[in-house]
Amino acid sequence: MTGSEAHYEDGAYYDQAYRQRRHDVRFYTRLAVESGGPVLELGAGTGRVALAIAKAGIAVVGIESMSPMLEQAQQRLERLPRAARDRVELRQGDLARLRLRRKFPLVIAPFNVWMHLYTREDLERGFATVRHHLRAGGRFAFDVLLPDPVSLARVPSKQYRGGEVPHPRGGVRYRYSEYFSYDPVTQIETIMMDFEHPKQKEQSFCTPLTQRQFFPAELEALLHYNGFEVESHIGDFDGKPITDATESQVLIARLRRSSP
Repeated sequence: MTGSEAHYEDGAYYDQAYRQRRHDVRFYTRLAVESGGPVLELGAGTGRVALAIAKAGIAVVGIESMSPMLEQAQQRLERLPRAARDRVELRQGDLARLRLRRKFPLVIAPFNVWMHLYTREDLERGFATVRHHLRAGGRFAFDVLLPDPVSLARVPSKQYRGGEVPHPRGGVRYRYSEYFSYDPVTQIETIMMDFEHPKQKEQSFCTPLTQRQFFPAELEALLHYNGFEVESHIGDFDGKPITDATESQVLIARLRRSSP
């Protein structure tokens, strides 16, 4: 699916776009320290979370499927002190098929990684990967957006302007806007991110992003039927209950004793 990859083909832009996103980094770093490590991160991206975990003194294995993201992560890794660098192992791989010969006390999938598992089969493979790599008593932590029914009902043809966005590609400030469409059968939302060049229209471009939406009760059922029990299910990363103002659902789960 094009929208599962296009947003991740430019590691430099990704880092620029999310440079101020730190609340989730603190959350996952705290869990990593509590676990004692090592940590397995599924969907490591440009190393935003993995490198912070390493700087906190915990070993981490980061799995990423997209080469541009992995290359950006490697560049960032090389700028760390030697001791922190030695705690990080970056590997290219598909989380649905990953089978390392190691077990971990903590497996994480930060920043909506699970929203790129679109079908029941995708989800079953993803959960199987987590089960395979968790130690007895280990924890699985991840976050996804909380669906907003009002937002999902937006008219696909309506343009939502977002001001100007600087882009590492030549340093140009593009006029940025978004279009949203939602398929209620597949529960997949597609966001078309439109970058309009201020002078040269031929250099304008559009990037799709597709995300599977998960409702809270649905997520808990998916975890249960894939062998997990929910330890906590909170709103955002501050420990508060989920409300209609919540942006992200944050979950921590453990293997059930009777899990497959």
